[in-house]
Amino acid sequence: MWAYAITAPGRLHRIEAPVPQPGPGRVLVRLLAGGICGSDLPSFNGRRNTFVDFYGEPGYPLHEVVGEVVSGELPPGTRIVGWAEHHLGLAELFVARLDAIHALDDELSHVEATVVQPLCTVLHQLDRISEVAGKRVAVIGQGSIGLLFSHALKARGAAWVTGVDRVDRSDVAAAFGVDEVVCEDAAAWARDIGEPRPDIVVEAVGHHAGPLEAAVTALAPHGTVLAFGVPDETHYAFPFMTFFRKHATLIAGAATDRAQALANAREYLREHRSLLAPYLTTVVGVHDAQAAFETALHPTVGRLKVVLEV
Repeated sequence: MWAYAITAPGRLHRIEAPVPQPGPGRVLVRLLAGGICGSDLPSFNGRRNTFVDFYGEPGYPLHEVVGEVVSGELPPGTRIVGWAEHHLGLAELFVARLDAIHALDDELSHVEATVVQPLCTVLHQLDRISEVAGKRVAVIGQGSIGLLFSHALKARGAAWVTGVDRVDRSDVAAAFGVDEVVCEDAAAWARDIGEPRPDIVVEAVGHHAGPLEAAVTALAPHGTVLAFGVPDETHYAFPFMTFFRKHATLIAGAATDRAQALANAREYLREHRSLLAPYLTTVVGVHDAQAAFETALHPTVGRLKVVLEV
């Protein structure tokens, strides 16, 4: 089968690889489409992932996948969305766990269905915040994940949503429920923020400690920080004194009940199908994966999610 593998920092090459064999509780899946996640990009650039390290293996790094079951513990031909096991989805065939996928109907196209996986991670973490309705919220990072947070927070009744990003997202703010667009570095925004401060701040950038510190700085007393962005380091310097004095709450983590989270996201899309058009801005053939990853590395106005299509 064909697959792509990282052969040097920032370089993907097509190779021939053996067909993986699904074990118990797994299925072998033929790739139909896949979304490039911000957490894939450090690996593409040569950084070893602190959570899932299969650097250089065929299919790595791609985990947001839509595919068709070939064999295993689901009927062949079943279309699924979810996680490729070990993030080895950039291949003709990959293995997926039954508890990390959701069987799809035919309503969504393959490309549209890629939205289900990132959306499920957003909704799953927001479920951990007991009160959103009537709150002032801010989302640091208005890329593809951050805008999904903005949309879901507004849908859950947030009174005011501020989106913070160095890239101007004014063109899609209304579509994703953003009331205030801040085109500025997060640290500068947090330093100069006035009253009232946000009750909830979502950090949707990751990779380094700066956005998390900005979230704590901007937060209102007794507020909640949701640290969603995936860290590249095992330890972060944290502004604990400020956090302590604000009597704040910190929430962090990844999706756990993945199958149910995917089902919930699919239902959310039934109600909010209008978010698909502004979200899915860039669709690239899978055999142009090198160009697609290079594109995803550099956020620009008018581009959000980059999707690979077979």
